[in-house]
Order: sequence, then C-alpha cells, then structure tokens
Amino acid sequence: MNPVRYNTLRNLLAPLTPFFGLIVGVRNRLYDYNILKSTEFRIPIISIGNITVGGTGKTPHVEYLISLLDGEFNVAALSRGYKRQTRNFVLATPESTAEEIGDEPKQIKRKFQDINVAVDSNRVRGVRKLMADFKELNLIILDDAFQHRSISPGLSILLIDYNRPLSGDHLLPLGNLRENPNEKRRAHIIIVTKCPPKLKPIERRLVLKDLNPFPYQTLYFTTMIYGEFYPVFESVAPRLTKSECKQEKYRLHMVTGIVNSRHLKKHLRGISPKITESKYPDHHDYSNKDIDEIASAFEKIDHDKKIIITTEKDAMRFQCLKDTKDTLKKNMYYIPVGIQFLDDEAENFNNQIISYVRKNKRDSILYKKEN
Repeated sequence: MNPVRYNTLRNLLAPLTPFFGLIVGVRNRLYDYNILKSTEFRIPIISIGNITVGGTGKTPHVEYLISLLDGEFNVAALSRGYKRQTRNFVLATPESTAEEIGDEPKQIKRKFQDINVAVDSNRVRGVRKLMADFKELNLIILDDAFQHRSISPGLSILLIDYNRPLSGDHLLPLGNLRENPNEKRRAHIIIVTKCPPKLKPIERRLVLKDLNPFPYQTLYFTTMIYGEFYPVFESVAPRLTKSECKQEKYRLHMVTGIVNSRHLKKHLRGISPKITESKYPDHHDYSNKDIDEIASAFEKIDHDKKIIITTEKDAMRFQCLKDTKDTLKKNMYYIPVGIQFLDDEAENFNNQIISYVRKNKRDSILYKKEN
C-alpha cells in the first residue's frame, strides 16, 4: 500500500483506538481470571513474539533458538503460517512453498531440514498434532505467539525493537501496539532487538528505566548481523560476495517486503556507492505487475555492474513465482540476517534456555504437568 494512503487510512481509523484497547484488555482479563482457559502441555513450550506489529527481528531469534537447541533436543517449530494459501495443520517438507506454509516457516525449514516445522492457525491443535505424531519430541517453539493465550508456555520471550520503544507508541490503529505495554509482564525473558552494536552504558540504563522489568524477568540486548549474498535462483545466478561488489563498485537495487528496510539499507551503504529501492508491504505477495515494476527500475540503473538485493524472507516468495523475468533471476540475491547478543550475554541466555528445557522435558521427573 502506498505510504500516503496507509497514513491516511490510519488517521481515519484512529478514533477506533480506544475500542480496540477495550476489546484487547477485556480479553486479557478473561484469561487472567481463568474465564477463558489456557492449555498447558506436558512438554516444554517456548513462545517468542512481540507487542509491536512486525519488524522486531522475530525470525532470526527463532533461528537462534533452533540452532542452540537442535544438537541436544528433538525440536519442533509451530507457526500460524501468515498469508499462506492452505488451511488447518500442515507439516512442512523441504519441497514446501511459501504459498503452502508461509515465507518464514519455509525459510526455517530450508535452514533446518532435520527439525519438524508445522503451521496451524489453531495453536492448541497444532501442538497436540505434533505431540501425537512425534513421540520423541522434546520441545516446541511457538513462533509469533505472545498474544495467543490459548496456550500457557513454560517460557515466554518478548521482543522489543530498540528503535521503537513501547512508551513512545500507541495501540492500533493509531499506533503499532497489539496490546497495552503493561502486558509485557507476561514475559519471562525480554530481548531488546536491533540495538547499536556498541550500545553505551547510559543507553542501556535508559532502556532499563523505560521498560522497568519485574524481578522475575531477565533482560537481554541483541544486534542484527548480516551474512553474505546468496542467489535467489541458484541455477542461473553466479555466486557473488559482498567484498567483490564493494571492490568493483556494484550498484544495488533493494527490493523489500518488510516493515522497515532502514537497517538493511544502512548495511548496504557500506558496500555500494549508490542504492535504489522498491518497497512493498510486509509479507507482500509479489504479482506480475510488481515484477514488471522491479525489472523496469533495475533496467533504469545506468551501470554495467548492478544486482538486485532482497531479504531472505522475500526470496522465499520470489521462488514461488513462475513468470519471473530471466534478467531478474540472473541478478537477484538475498542477504540473510542473524543476531548477536551484546556484552557477552549469550552464555547467560543459552544457559537459561537449555536449563529450562532440560528440567521440563517429557522424561524429567521434575515436570509433572498434565495436558
């Protein structure tokens, strides 16, 4: 959607913000007082999500958890599969498309083919199905599930974007908050994401003061790290490194369907002297018209050496398209993104996660909760 039209629509809907807040608040109180029931499972459940709509770096943090746990435990990841074209429970395979399971689950399955990745809009049903079909399962990671209170996770991780503090935002539709910032109390772990790589002590103290976490909550800080370029269409595009692009002064055309492309653009400025951009909404379904627009913008770049850079999530969707122009296929690359904990906090975080899973896995005598 055009940014001007988007902002106009937000302004028109802004008067509905108090009603949205009332509905969300009543729903949370119904869960708090057990009028609406949350299901507990006899298996470790780690929920990871956010209060802010999109753009907190959720998928890289999910992938970090999987990398941390996959060596010792039998891991499954469960998502709703946002904007997929299928219904009910679907178990991902290496051949699954973004249309079938969603772009983020496809990205996760492509990277971690030995774990079970599933999608289901009904999280309770999805967990039960995974537990029934995979008896050796040790834990389930619930992706984007902070608001899905139908399940009571053993460990809840809340992500907050450093650049979008909760105190400076408003509830939907006026702002970007899915619920009242006070609901952060439900989290066991809070991770402040997308921090500057060299976060100053005073900046950390300001965040701590703003969040004011409870004594039972652990606070961590992470920053984004970008990997090398990879061809979106491996069969036709040659390998090309970032250093080669920088040395040979390639021109870059960014194509993004994410909430905020500012961090990626800042990183790419260190590689190319000139960057152009085609921006689309988050989880955008690219059409033939979009492909024509991207191809036209790319062709207008008057330079011998030029490529298209997109995100890993967008690459999952481009791979589903049947009529992508050869010019784009030969010149389209994606850049993966990961996370890094600041101030040597990774060891503490890793120990906290692993300790929780070890103490609560199915065969632990310490874990006696019934489904």
